[in-house]
Amino acid sequence: MDQPEMTPAFFNERGQPFLPGHLGIEIVRIAPGEVAARLPVQPHLLAPNGYLHAGSVVTLADTAAGYGCIASLPDGAHSFTTVELKSNHMGTAREGAIWCVAKAAHLGRTTQVWDAEVKDEASGRTIALFRCTQMLLYPK
Repeated sequence: MDQPEMTPAFFNERGQPFLPGHLGIEIVRIAPGEVAARLPVQPHLLAPNGYLHAGSVVTLADTAAGYGCIASLPDGAHSFTTVELKSNHMGTAREGAIWCVAKAAHLGRTTQVWDAEVKDEASGRTIALFRCTQMLLYPK
């Protein structure tokens, strides 16, 4: 079976009916071992205290890393599942957009490790650092 072309448009369309599309995540760039994505800050992404909800930030980073994993699957693997993730939050945003670049730290045959940095698009300030481990899935 032929692999679909791994472009931002492919991932944006694929995510449309799911959480990434619902939140408004846009994949901007796919390159070997790297994915860039952005998320406009909207009221539904805020916590009741008026600040960006940490789950919104984690979802942006996890989506970028997950799509990077899909674009980097080794021969024979068909999918993945997240087995661990961690985030450190250093700031927030209340308007504008946030930007994420996820980079592969390890691309193995059974696991991948991805690091992501989430920034405020306007100021360039780092909002969060994120790391996840993906377990690769093979047909049974």
